[in-house]
Amino acid sequence: MSAWLPSAPCSPRSCVDATISAAAVPRAVLRLMALLTVVVAGTVLSPLVCRLPVPVRERMIRAWCRTVVRAAGVRVRITGAAPSHGGLLMVANHISWLDIPLLAAVRPGRMLAKTEIRQWPVAGALTARSGALFIDRDRLRALPDTVARIASGLRAGSAVVVFPEGSTWCGRSQGYFRRAAFQAALDAGVPVQPVRLHYRHDGGPVSTAPAFVGSDSLLSCLWRVLSAHRLVAEVRVEPVLPTDTGTDRRALALAAQGSLDLPGDEHTDLLVLA
Repeated sequence: MSAWLPSAPCSPRSCVDATISAAAVPRAVLRLMALLTVVVAGTVLSPLVCRLPVPVRERMIRAWCRTVVRAAGVRVRITGAAPSHGGLLMVANHISWLDIPLLAAVRPGRMLAKTEIRQWPVAGALTARSGALFIDRDRLRALPDTVARIASGLRAGSAVVVFPEGSTWCGRSQGYFRRAAFQAALDAGVPVQPVRLHYRHDGGPVSTAPAFVGSDSLLSCLWRVLSAHRLVAEVRVEPVLPTDTGTDRRALALAAQGSLDLPGDEHTDLLVLA
């Protein structure tokens, strides 16, 4: 990995609750069957959905994404709403593969994704079909072109979804927001929409079971989610940040990061990479 790439200190061994009881296995198998059914149905119907008018298509995508998360056994709580049309840079903290359908449930958009995702089974094809913008994170020289492609998508009226930390974190801590994507919002003259993602056991503490960090595998993370009991995904849509106030990308990134800071007593666990 290139030395300049963002990284988190989180790892499956030190941060993730990987305890799975034998009693959870039947529940996980049933959820896996439900999840596969929903994903296959969405894949088969996607060519037809793409032909629908944009408002209808986006409603169906939002409903399908919520169904994907629910089929995995995770309840969804969304507070707030994003603008439903026009270019929008949606930025969020990054914890899990679940983040992707959760953000699409807020507003479908083009995902900025690492090239490795293309190789993921099923998810890679779905991500590519959604119009994702893939970035080779090992090539620093490709960054200006990536910013230009994001800006082009924003000018065309799309929502573009970015995880500015550049790496996944466990959920008890979060990283520093990199500034490059915010330059694209400034160049395109569109607002920034911060979204806070959080996973908890219902009525209880933060859960790290969905965290996809370090050397963890997608299948291991998926199995933890399917096995988890009473897992809740909390999605908090914050007020949009305008870009027409003479701000620069540094101030914009800091404002977005500040709006997503961990609440209350969780600040004691906060780790920020400079």
